[in-house]
Amino acid sequence: LSHRSQYGVTLIELIVFMVVVSISLAAVLQVYQASVKRSVDPVIYHRAIHMGQGLIEKIMALKYDEQTPTGGVPACLACDNQPDANMNDVDDYAGFTDSPDTGYTRRVSITTLNNIKTVRVEVEAPQGVVIRLAVERANF
Repeated sequence: LSHRSQYGVTLIELIVFMVVVSISLAAVLQVYQASVKRSVDPVIYHRAIHMGQGLIEKIMALKYDEQTPTGGVPACLACDNQPDANMNDVDDYAGFTDSPDTGYTRRVSITTLNNIKTVRVEVEAPQGVVIRLAVERANF
């Protein structure tokens, strides 16, 4: 009797191959899914920072106080540090809140200590992202 060479795979080998490939594919897809979920995060962070910085720049371009002369010189000596409705000085933004875009909320708080105002802007974004920015403004 002569032995013929047989080519191919057995049913058992085929089943083992399919199981190994399935497990590998499942692991790769889980990693891929996690990375796709996180791919939006940089966009959310960037938009939140941009919105916070825009508001800070708007506030910092205003006068130190209602009593500050245009141009800021001389420095305000009788500053009242009180907000009013005309939004023409830094204090007027104390407690300011707005929603510049769907899912984003900006809040402003202002504190004054030794003629230095600390402006804090907090931006809440989708997916629980919170960005906090702060700057100081001196009376000069």
